[in-house]
Amino acid sequence: MPRRIRLRKVVAPPIFKGYKPYGAHVESKEHIELLYEEYEAIKLADYDLMKHKEASELMGVSRPTFARIYEAARRKIANALVEAKEIKTVYGNAWLEKDWFVCIECNSRFTIPKTISNHNCPLCSSKNIESINKH
Repeated sequence: MPRRIRLRKVVAPPIFKGYKPYGAHVESKEHIELLYEEYEAIKLADYDLMKHKEASELMGVSRPTFARIYEAARRKIANALVEAKEIKTVYGNAWLEKDWFVCIECNSRFTIPKTISNHNCPLCSSKNIESINKH
């Protein structure tokens, strides 16, 4: 029996739902699913320029596990770029550090401190918001 996969800590969800290729001669119906933890690994290693050991500690996984997540993300992104496929972000095996919400009206993503009782979008004041966190 395989080991149970531990959830990987993600500080903040991606601020996008996906990317589509622009100006491709061939339109692909397939898409690539980039997991939240893969997005986090790319962000920490390539955007924040963290060493794999530091990033793995932040995500709550071993360094070899971080390296596998990072490699899977790089391969998916390379595949999407070369074959002009859409990239969609999906929840995966992650847990978000805070409770995150998305506004249906303006698509902003935000957290609400536990001391605030009204749940309105801080950008447009809409009450039409939903939780991003997986339950």
